[in-house]
Amino acid sequence: MPGALDGIRVIDFGQYIAGPHTAMFLADQGADVVRVEPPGGPRWDTPANATWNRNKRSIVLDLKDAADLEIARRLVATADVVVENFRPGVMDRLGLGAKACLAANPALVYCSLPGFASDDPRAGVTAWEGVVGAATATYRPGPAGTPIHTAIPFSSHYAAFQAAAAVAMALNARERDGLGQVVEVPLFDATFAAIGARGLRVHDAAAADDRDMGAIMTLTRQFLCADGRWFMYHAGNLNAQAFLASVGAAEIVAPGSGLSLDDQRERLEALFRTKTSAEWEALCDAAGTEGAICRTSDEWLDNEQALGSGIVIESLDPELGALRGPGVNVRMSATPAPAPRPRSTPGADRDAILATAERPRFAVSNPEPPLRSALQGIKVVDLCIVLAGPTCGRTLAEFGADVVKIDSPSRKMVAFHNDINRAKQSIVLDLKSEAGLRVFWRLVADADVVVQNFRKGVAERLGIGYEDVRARRPDIVYASLNTYGQVGPWAGRPGHEQIAQAASGMQERFGGDGRPVLAPFAVNDYGTGFMGAYGVALALLHRRRTGEGQHVDSALAYTATMLQSSLLQRYAGKEWNEPRGQASVGWNTLNRAYRASDGWLFLAARPGELARVPALAGAASLEGESLAAALEGAIAGGTADDWVAELQAGGIGAHAIVPDVRPLMDDPWVRAHGLSITREHEGFGLITTTGPTPRLSRTPVVPGRAAPRPGSDAKAILATVGLDGELDRLLADGAVVTEGIGVR
Repeated sequence: MPGALDGIRVIDFGQYIAGPHTAMFLADQGADVVRVEPPGGPRWDTPANATWNRNKRSIVLDLKDAADLEIARRLVATADVVVENFRPGVMDRLGLGAKACLAANPALVYCSLPGFASDDPRAGVTAWEGVVGAATATYRPGPAGTPIHTAIPFSSHYAAFQAAAAVAMALNARERDGLGQVVEVPLFDATFAAIGARGLRVHDAAAADDRDMGAIMTLTRQFLCADGRWFMYHAGNLNAQAFLASVGAAEIVAPGSGLSLDDQRERLEALFRTKTSAEWEALCDAAGTEGAICRTSDEWLDNEQALGSGIVIESLDPELGALRGPGVNVRMSATPAPAPRPRSTPGADRDAILATAERPRFAVSNPEPPLRSALQGIKVVDLCIVLAGPTCGRTLAEFGADVVKIDSPSRKMVAFHNDINRAKQSIVLDLKSEAGLRVFWRLVADADVVVQNFRKGVAERLGIGYEDVRARRPDIVYASLNTYGQVGPWAGRPGHEQIAQAASGMQERFGGDGRPVLAPFAVNDYGTGFMGAYGVALALLHRRRTGEGQHVDSALAYTATMLQSSLLQRYAGKEWNEPRGQASVGWNTLNRAYRASDGWLFLAARPGELARVPALAGAASLEGESLAAALEGAIAGGTADDWVAELQAGGIGAHAIVPDVRPLMDDPWVRAHGLSITREHEGFGLITTTGPTPRLSRTPVVPGRAAPRPGSDAKAILATVGLDGELDRLLADGAVVTEGIGVR
């Protein structure tokens, strides 16, 4: 069957990570992606190109050559999408910038992923991943104050996640009104989506809800087991007490036990040392609670769930030979992703590409008036909890959908509410009651999309699974997000962010030789939300063309694999030699953090570039430890700002390391551009949250209303489905709740 993007032509000018990864997401779903390579091959010759450039056709063009530049223009003139991730202005100077391309092809979706935005004062900075990581508080200080570098390029991948979703949204708008637009997703901006709840601040401390997750989070941690391996246990699952009871330790967390949190933690540490990590994983699975061995990424490539779910696949690469690496993230029931095709060698498809360079331009026979938002008129029922699922619903709302958020009265606390439930209407509804289900079905009758992130099987037991909804609404787009996906031996296991990081190798790498450590942000949760929104946008595009709905799914473990796609390729001669551990400051001497007299900066230079900086000219001829010592001595003698200015003046990537998200959220440029927004929230006063990232020139994303008090929109929501006179009865029956639900 054709993929959701069958018939869409993409011209991929991207290099390094963000651009190629964005185009890969489009190629995975059936788009015809033409990869334009420079002479000599990719700018970054990495095994990860086997993943990022799969499913693409390849042509080599020298964009400084007039004849090749004309070929590029011809390709763009009849394309549907262009992807590029150069610094602002580079493509304009070639005559391939957004303005020129849309003038020649008004239906084009032009996607740009610069390091810093075109209107950012740092637009001209050489924005390697480490530079953007420094600018976004990704490298937080460790116990000794030294910033901790991570080998996972979060900023690049988050830009790709959101760019793929934004392109799919823009294609939806184009399908209705026939018009293209410019999409810009800067890496710096995109990282705010990963920061998420870490950037949330309740300005009036007295207004903050004091019902926190202290006990759960204290007991949610890594435990050393009898086999010397670490095991990630999450105490937030409803079956945690049953799990401890099954091993004769219920008294550790029993109400009224009299044990302090420190005592509970010590008792649990002793308990976990009595069995191997594999035994604990099996016990957690049997009890339906959350736990995972802190595996290495190498082990994840052999894991039964990784292979069984297809998030790890085998292929035959033309350069690397037999290869095991990341599979397809978003799954679609009616338009399944085609089997991944190995990357082409540079230029291998030139003749075929030139033969199909001329094609009819996209046109809509009966276009609607230009849309104000990409998902204008789309209605969504959001059943999700915690982070990943609600992020999907929030993203759909920011792109213009009307989203009704349903929370359960059995959960007295809505986690992360003010972060992930903005732009939505809120109702608290008991779906285990007949009256509550009746309200749900009334909402579904008028909806286009349902999103849920229950464990596999839970929605079905409630009678609201995909097949149940599809029986009433055959054209529904139904998205399911969970920890491990819908297929494979672990599909029914529960989990949170910590579990996905443990299972896939993220914690083990970041911890190094000691205790595994969580990534700086909840990257799998938020990333899965964006991938879910991408899948929904694809499904809506397909439905508009065919009238057919479908089931969309993604998972935290899928996102964890994609976030590590720069590292997760196994082939003959593979070495797991990336930086790891809490003492890592970077990749090598020319790509790492250095201490200045008043703080830290990140330097990202290529060999030979130091000679451009007069103060470092003497070090330019050095190598290895001698070069590192010379740079450490020189940089320690000046301020971070002075050194950054001098390095940038020499065309070298550099940025002062922002040590914490608070100054980042308070930065005037960040606030002026909506990446940090402060608004009144009912019952809390002023709250600061991150704002949406993607910039769409014609159908802009908007943050929407501040998150409402849980349940406060019940009357208005009921009125939209003809039940406006039944609120009192529903309240009396307990099917609807409007008071008493806390948030954190």
